[in-house]
Amino acid sequence: MANHKSALKRIRQNEVRKVRNRYYHKTARTAIKVLRNEENKTSATEQLSKVIALLDKLAKKNIIHKNKAANLKSKLTKHVNKLA
Repeated sequence: MANHKSALKRIRQNEVRKVRNRYYHKTARTAIKVLRNEENKTSATEQLSKVIALLDKLAKKNIIHKNKAANLKSKLTKHVNKLA
């Protein structure tokens, strides 16, 4: 157990951040899943811009790696462009 006041505070902060980051990550995965299951090209195009913005924010906050965000954006863009 931590003996210093600052160590106790650090433990509390880490827990709050862990929960918050898990929420953001799960939200992004759900948005990606919804976009991949989309059949309509117009609605998929609208969703794509929102998902790309979400991925960029997660990469900026280091919740996901920037290259992973780039790979996901590329794959999702290809998927949307293939829709009829």
